[in-house]
Amino acid sequence: MNGKEIIRPPAVAGMFYEKSPVELERRIGEMLGRVRLPEIKGNVKAVISPHAGYKYSGLTAAHVYKLIEGREYDCVITVGPSHQEYFDGISVYSGDAYETPLGEIPVNEDVRSELMEKEGSITASVVGHRREHSLEVQMPFLQYVLKKFSLVPIVMGNQQRHLCIRLSAALSKVMKDKNMLLVASSDLSHFHAYDEAVSMDKRVIKAVQEFDADAFIDGFENEQFEACGGGPIAVAMDTAKYIGARKVEILHYCNSGDITGDKSGVVGYLAAAFIRED
Repeated sequence: MNGKEIIRPPAVAGMFYEKSPVELERRIGEMLGRVRLPEIKGNVKAVISPHAGYKYSGLTAAHVYKLIEGREYDCVITVGPSHQEYFDGISVYSGDAYETPLGEIPVNEDVRSELMEKEGSITASVVGHRREHSLEVQMPFLQYVLKKFSLVPIVMGNQQRHLCIRLSAALSKVMKDKNMLLVASSDLSHFHAYDEAVSMDKRVIKAVQEFDADAFIDGFENEQFEACGGGPIAVAMDTAKYIGARKVEILHYCNSGDITGDKSGVVGYLAAAFIRED
């Protein structure tokens, strides 16, 4: 890429995941090697993946990426919440690429433009992307299992129902009959005691299994459960159903207490996929 192009550099390499390309590839390969999935047939249209440090949520995320390993997608659209900046609306990265220690992923300008044409609340900006980890931690996994693809990174400044509906409507039109994957980035409950967290997270899993985005948003808004990326999850559910997915696969669940042994205040992690059975 030439010097005029805008590249989003990694913000959490060396913190959430390894900074060294060699060590990062080794870590991802090791996590993928631990995953055992049943045979799952069909076209994976959307997934839910967690976004904590790889030490905590990496194995759960690896279940998502093991499922799509070796598949081919022309474009991957990632949708995550904003932890660092609050803004009203939806921000699609205005630059030319996201960079990780494994290299640069080009932004698909055509898909970005089409999304903005179809929905006015989506704007091209660096706001929400500069220090945000929810999308970044997905990128090395995607690079490892897909090799070559283009990217559309989207951050939701807020996750109100009307924005979820508008974003999923735009994504549905853009993704319909195209070879694209939608990645929703979210962790689940935050800093509750282990048993309480598991109980709350089971409600999330049940809502995802029911494949009803409107009911999911009801639970999210009424605080029946927690998910920092509840909006992206609802968007993935609604979009996946519109573009033909009819099957939900819960691939893995755990929380940080299962990893560290400290069960006093844990964070929940879910891996799930929405499948179109061709």
